[in-house]
Amino acid sequence: MFVEVLWLWAGLAAYAIATYYAFRSVAQYRDAATGMTSEIVSHSGEKRVLFFMMAGVVLLTICMIVRWLRIDHGPFVDLFELLISQLWSLGLIYAVSYWRFPLLRPTAVIVLPMLWIPGLWVLTLEVSSIPNPPTYFNDWKWAHVGFGKFFLAFCLIGTGLAGVIFARMHPYFARSFQFMPTDKVLDNYAWRFMLLALVFESLMLIAGAVWAQDAWGRYWAWDALETSAFLNWLLLGAAIHARFTYNISVRTGAILIVLVFVFAFITYFGIPFYSGAAHKGVI
Repeated sequence: MFVEVLWLWAGLAAYAIATYYAFRSVAQYRDAATGMTSEIVSHSGEKRVLFFMMAGVVLLTICMIVRWLRIDHGPFVDLFELLISQLWSLGLIYAVSYWRFPLLRPTAVIVLPMLWIPGLWVLTLEVSSIPNPPTYFNDWKWAHVGFGKFFLAFCLIGTGLAGVIFARMHPYFARSFQFMPTDKVLDNYAWRFMLLALVFESLMLIAGAVWAQDAWGRYWAWDALETSAFLNWLLLGAAIHARFTYNISVRTGAILIVLVFVFAFITYFGIPFYSGAAHKGVI
């Protein structure tokens, strides 16, 4: 138990260093001399951000492996291991996106601090070991969980872009993101990630229904988590419909993206653990 906590601390420390270099890199954007391109100013800082993000992912991978070997099941049951698992998957998917899409790199000052919500939360929890429920021995569980991780990660990336749009409303922060494309371009990219989020949430709900049929003999039961996940899907679908059907402003679109992510965060980390009618999958 002590060993896995040490690896957890090490992974969070790597994320902390990545966060430091993300803010330092954006500060260099703001303070760049006239005529100096963003690539010259911040390239080394961006490499450090990516390095320490991936280091954090590797360290959290070791943490989960150590815990898996100790308790003989994956990080699926209690809130402590779920938070570690999400810190790992969100960090991994964002790091890969950060590497592949240079446009996203300044959003690290929005995204990485958001990772510290579950990061600090997990440090307050007691380390316990709950047996794996019999219903978790099902291949559809892996599909359901995997699709959900991509859904939440793409919502997080969209929220990072929305955060930049909001930050540019203040002149001080506008200078920090002066080398990024216009708000309209960021809005287009943000909604592409939200479209991907809708695809993966749809797949998550389908895989979850098939798993439920195999595990409990029903596809749907309208319990608290299923209902919240479905409402999240409706909210995301309505937000995408509003964005592509009506002439809403860029800032209104950014507000909708943030609302979807907040709802998703509550669905993931609030409903199944604090509801009086808990999802059968976490019992």
